[in-house]
Formats: sequence, structure tokens, C-alpha cells
Amino acid sequence: MEAKKSPEADLEKRKGSFMLIGLLTALAVTLVGFEWTTFEKRNDEMGQLEMDFLEEEVIPASITPPPPPPPPPAPTTVLEIVDDEEEVEEVEMVDTEIKEDTKVEIIKREEVVEEEQIFTIVEDMPSFPGGEAELFKYLGKSIKYPQMAQDASISGVVYVTFVVGKDGKISDAKVLRGIGGGCDEEALRVVRAMPTWKPGKQRGKPVTVQYNLPIRFTLR
Repeated sequence: MEAKKSPEADLEKRKGSFMLIGLLTALAVTLVGFEWTTFEKRNDEMGQLEMDFLEEEVIPASITPPPPPPPPPAPTTVLEIVDDEEEVEEVEMVDTEIKEDTKVEIIKREEVVEEEQIFTIVEDMPSFPGGEAELFKYLGKSIKYPQMAQDASISGVVYVTFVVGKDGKISDAKVLRGIGGGCDEEALRVVRAMPTWKPGKQRGKPVTVQYNLPIRFTLR
């Protein structure tokens, strides 16, 4: 007896629908597979973050330098031990006791004397007592024309320099330029015999001054 099929159970009528559903399902799975692969790839490219980790710089702690080594110890004096039998040179003892007959040598220190400054030009120049007029009178009376100069007809000016001290006394008379015939010696004699001058002054105080004096010898 042949079995009868129900028209609702007949699958031949739905064969086309099933095939279409299967194709759509396969296409959907394929599309999903492609989309999933692409998403994972993009996710890997965009999600990776490369970071360079910098090593932390280590700052060395300040190290205190070690203290300098101590100086070497001073050399110790080596004592030489001498045997009792060895002879030792005798040391002569000097008697430092002062007795009545002891001679004491006294060393005298020379005092350093500062040289006095000698001026050539000062505010108030030294002057002969009574002024220049009295000086010319003194020279005219005191000078004696040397006989040698008269016989040789020698005349001219003898320039004499001398120092007038703070006390007005004349010292260190010298001839700067002479004419000879005994006139130079006569000029020095007269200058050294002059009376005390009025001393020169600088800022109101008497000072030592070097003075130049021309003395003329004229034959008549």
C-alpha cells in the first residue's frame, strides 16, 4: 500500500525558498566574516600605542672628599747608647758668672742723623745784615787785590757758592768759577770771614739755603 503524502508536508514546493534562505545565510555569514576581519585589523592598527620609556636619570649623590692624610710624624731622635767602658770627650764648661775683673764689651750703636735739606730757592732768601748795600761795602773794604793778579793784569768775576744755615752762619764756601792769579783764594777768604746772615725762611720757618755770590775784581 502506497503511503500518501500531505500537501503541507511536501517539501518540493518549498525547495526554492530553502535554497534562497541558505544562500542569504551564507552571504550574510560571509559578509560578517569579512567585516569582522577588517575591524580586528583596524583595531590592531589604531589601538597599538608605542611608548618610549625614558630611563630615569640618576643624579649621583654628592660625595664628600676624604680628608687629607695626616702629616708624617716628626723624625724621632735616636739616642746612641754608649758603653760604660767607652771614653767620652769632655765638654768644656764656660763660666758665665760675672766677676769684678770680667771685661764687658760695650757695643755703641751709631745714631743715624738725617741729612738736613738744603734749599736753593725759598720764599724769603737769606740776606747780609743791612741788605745788599752793606754787603757791597763789606766786600769793598775787605778784599785786597792779589799782587799776582795785578802784575798779570788779571780782572773779572769770581763766582762763589756757600751755605747759609738756619742760624745764619756761613759754611761750605766753594769757587764755582774763578779767574786765577790769587783772586779765587781772596774771594773765599772774604766770604768765610763774613758776619752772621739773616737766615732764609720757608713757610715762616728758618731753613738752610745755598747762596751764590759773584765778586768782581777790577784793576784801577
